[in-house]
Amino acid sequence: MLDLLHTVLSFLVVLTAVVFVHEFGHFLVARLNGVRVEVFSIGFGRELFGFNDRYGTRWRLSLLPLGGYVRFFGDADETSGTAETTRPLSKAEEAVSFHHKRVGQRFAIVLAGPMANFLFSIVVFAGLYMTIGQPHSAPVVGEVIAGSAAAEAGLLAGDRIVAIDGTPIDRFQDVRRVVPLSNGAPLHIDILRDNAPLAVIALPRMVETDDGLGNKVQVAQLGVKVSLSQADVQRLGPLDALGQAVGQTWQLSADTLTYLGQVVRGNRSAEELGGPVRIAQFSGKAAERGVLDLVTFIALLSVNLGLINLFPIPMLDGGHLMFYTIEALRGRPLGARAQEYGLRFGLALVLAMMVFATWNDLSLINW
Repeated sequence: MLDLLHTVLSFLVVLTAVVFVHEFGHFLVARLNGVRVEVFSIGFGRELFGFNDRYGTRWRLSLLPLGGYVRFFGDADETSGTAETTRPLSKAEEAVSFHHKRVGQRFAIVLAGPMANFLFSIVVFAGLYMTIGQPHSAPVVGEVIAGSAAAEAGLLAGDRIVAIDGTPIDRFQDVRRVVPLSNGAPLHIDILRDNAPLAVIALPRMVETDDGLGNKVQVAQLGVKVSLSQADVQRLGPLDALGQAVGQTWQLSADTLTYLGQVVRGNRSAEELGGPVRIAQFSGKAAERGVLDLVTFIALLSVNLGLINLFPIPMLDGGHLMFYTIEALRGRPLGARAQEYGLRFGLALVLAMMVFATWNDLSLINW
């Protein structure tokens, strides 16, 4: 019972943090563009408690903590649909209405949510690199596991891995990131052996391993270990830390898109897609390992939340951005019926994905 309570509380901390960052991005840019923000809510449904600030915004914590929203003046609901009014708005009301702002302003307000998630992750990663340090092991093979893909490809201890499938390898941590993403496909590996360039092709083995939650998953492995003499943790200066943090955020986004592309093409099992239950489990595990791991997990989840919200699906920020792009190109917005049908489709798709991911989560639980 205590373990369940710990997991739930950890999940609420993680989700509240990333949702607050996301919605605060919308909130801040809306305020900068003169939009009246009526509600800033963490969670959906009935309000548990809240307060009004001096600008008239109601800050609230709601019953269902699976997300959040900001509601602007003129919105019909949490999806920022246009409210139907029985009277025309006054000039003063139009001046603070979200839907009466220029399309560029509306685009910026919606884009600010995902961008806030990315910026938050960059700040967290940079802070960690400056204070705790960044793991930095030279990409030198310390040991080749007998019978592994690396052994069959002819890799030897002492080889320095320069690139994999054209991706530059600067740290051994890059090898650990790139190889699993191959999903067992052949890898073209460029190495330096005694300072002489050499190229080999390796076919990673799909190995059953633990996902950290006690579930067995298939992961591509090369079969090399880092040289302990090359292992190091380096504290970075502000500029280097910022550069590495931007790169880390970009790489996480690119890797997520690669993974999702493999799922869509059928090259990777869709059963690996996780939902709120698995996020809660990982939140609990991260909290058990300490504050550092929990903060890192929040930053990782923030990147994913920002990226997913950019998908051009109505109901998500990316869907609104798609509508605004069409409006900018056409010189007028899509018709109300087209937008309504788009939002209905988006709602159905989002709900279907949530149900599917949750089903995957529940199927992995040992009841």
